[in-house]
Amino acid sequence: MTLLHLAIAVLFLPLSGFTLLIFFGKKIRRSDLVETAILFVALAFSLYIMIEKLFILHLGTLDLTFRWIDIGALVGHPGFVLDLGIAIDNITAIMLVVVTLISSLVHLFSLGYMHDDIRYTRYYAYLGFFSFSMLGIVLSNNILMMYVFWELVGISSYLLIGHWFEKKSASDAGKKAFIVNRVGDVGFFIGIMIVFTSLHTVLFSGIFKGIAAGQLSGPLLTAAGILIFCGAVGKSAQFPLHVWLPDAMEGPTPVSALIHAATMVAAGVYLVARVYPMLDADALTVIAYIGAMTAFLAATIAITQNDIKKVLAYSTISQLGYMILGLGVGAYSAGFFHLVTHAAFKAGLFLGSGSVIYAMHHEQDMRNMGGLRKKMPITYWTFVIFSLSISGIPLTSGFLSKDSILGGALAYGMLSGNYIIPVLGYGVVFLTAFYMFRLIIVTFHGEPRDLHKFEHAKESPAVMTIPLIVLASLSLFIFYTFNPFSPESSWIMKDVVKPESVVPAAQSRGWSKPAVIETAMSPTASSTSSQAQSGTKSVTYYEEALEESHYFGMGLSLTLAFLGILAAFIIYHWKKIDAEKLKQSVKPVYTFLLNKWYFDELYGATVVAGTVRLSRMMAWFDGHIIDGIVNGAATVTRGASTLSGQFDHYVVDGLVNFSARFTGLLGRGARQVQTGKIQTYIVFALLGVIIIFFAFRQF
Repeated sequence: MTLLHLAIAVLFLPLSGFTLLIFFGKKIRRSDLVETAILFVALAFSLYIMIEKLFILHLGTLDLTFRWIDIGALVGHPGFVLDLGIAIDNITAIMLVVVTLISSLVHLFSLGYMHDDIRYTRYYAYLGFFSFSMLGIVLSNNILMMYVFWELVGISSYLLIGHWFEKKSASDAGKKAFIVNRVGDVGFFIGIMIVFTSLHTVLFSGIFKGIAAGQLSGPLLTAAGILIFCGAVGKSAQFPLHVWLPDAMEGPTPVSALIHAATMVAAGVYLVARVYPMLDADALTVIAYIGAMTAFLAATIAITQNDIKKVLAYSTISQLGYMILGLGVGAYSAGFFHLVTHAAFKAGLFLGSGSVIYAMHHEQDMRNMGGLRKKMPITYWTFVIFSLSISGIPLTSGFLSKDSILGGALAYGMLSGNYIIPVLGYGVVFLTAFYMFRLIIVTFHGEPRDLHKFEHAKESPAVMTIPLIVLASLSLFIFYTFNPFSPESSWIMKDVVKPESVVPAAQSRGWSKPAVIETAMSPTASSTSSQAQSGTKSVTYYEEALEESHYFGMGLSLTLAFLGILAAFIIYHWKKIDAEKLKQSVKPVYTFLLNKWYFDELYGATVVAGTVRLSRMMAWFDGHIIDGIVNGAATVTRGASTLSGQFDHYVVDGLVNFSARFTGLLGRGARQVQTGKIQTYIVFALLGVIIIFFAFRQF
């Protein structure tokens, strides 16, 4: 079996589990174990594919394409052809493992967390459907098939977020997530149409070849790139479509880990990485600014939230902003690297919060917790590892990926003059460390605030703690590189190479033009090239700036992270500064952040209220104008029909009836003489002859 056939098996395994559970779930005694086993099989296959692809065979891109639609050439038209298929390159192989790993661990965790749920079987079926949809996005070798799976992810996330639909907040959250994502998807679809009408292909390889040949360029290429990015803005909860993700916390906590770690929200980042070669300088600048703004906005909100899952939700938005920022500034490998590391520590954070909520009898307000460190040691220490990783502290995976993104942002700012991007990026480092350790201190340290719930709290069962331990292990540096201070030495950074841009030179990224610098050549280097003979090599301005700013950026990042942790301990652990007095001293700012920059209120007063008013106006227009025209037409028609009926009755029928009556009258007169007796006819004949005789006699 080839790797492509194995990838097809990985894709359809979760779907088979979904089909089995939907139709026969109640007849299978332990349907949850069946679906969980299926996901672990998919994980094993995915690991095999990644190891073979990256470490053993070192293969190029594996592609399996088939013709889906082929309408022969029409008169005056070249015909209509659509090719679809799957492909496996390095980022695909890695993403297969990321998706199946997080999904399988969520399945395992749910065995304990969801075992008393009223719709337990349906929950596991939806998990399988979600996993199938996400794997479809990862494997697609064309943008149309990706869009189809993109929408399947949307509907499956709607079903999972609204799992407890009897709660109005949960059903509203599901609808909000679905509708907000459709806004971004409209832009995504328009971008696909621009690409297809210009290039007549949906295959990524065909798109890149067409753009390289100049078939799509200029403002239209920029527009296509930004519109496709709109899909990522919706799915990856980027500003200004970020409002759906915090509300999605109404779903079960394992769903939060699945959606907000490696799958749904990562789809947008994966999309940008997949179409990266077609993005020109203007599109990348927009992407970088959106990512920086998202990271900063969400981090400022997270420092004020009291719901443990809401803090993590805004943390997710902020980290997604980092990934998008990294791709926008040209740190392609670092942005994707952060997607992978974030999948582990953010899934761990959500599952850790689920462990706490489970122990506290579904209490989510951190102000009612405290002192859980002794009661839940495994949850606590894994949570600390996850928090250190997301804060970018050395010896963790988060340090490796975040440091690379920040270094790229700093180099980009130095070369392009867009200094606001690295300023926001480094500012978020401080905020991230602060709100994560605020969460740890308030939840696990100090004295318990709800003694009743605290007394009954205990460590979660093994099916819930094992995933935490696995994810905590994956949040350490050792799985990615043996050098904890060198992101460039990690296997992901080596295997995920930034693809060459296919954008025409006029729209290329000016800050990445080649620059030739002097360097000592290796004695084993080839001497066939002119560069090798002259003892020089070609690098980009960006790589040069990145190397120059590396140590300064790392030092600044670590300083800000440790200051954030220190600030959290000073305020919430040592209480050198009274948190309540601090809130009162900056109350307007605190209220503004606590209310999430009033985005929900703003959208409620503008978009939602505007939509309602427009709907009412359309209803009035429909009721009074459209229905008025229809009803008026009906009235006129009814009146004309009445007049026509009267004319038909009195004139047309009158003439017909008169003719009939007159004919009848003549018939009655003729009937008097038409007796049928010969004698009468002879008499009339003689009488006629006599009359004629006397008449002619006068002449």
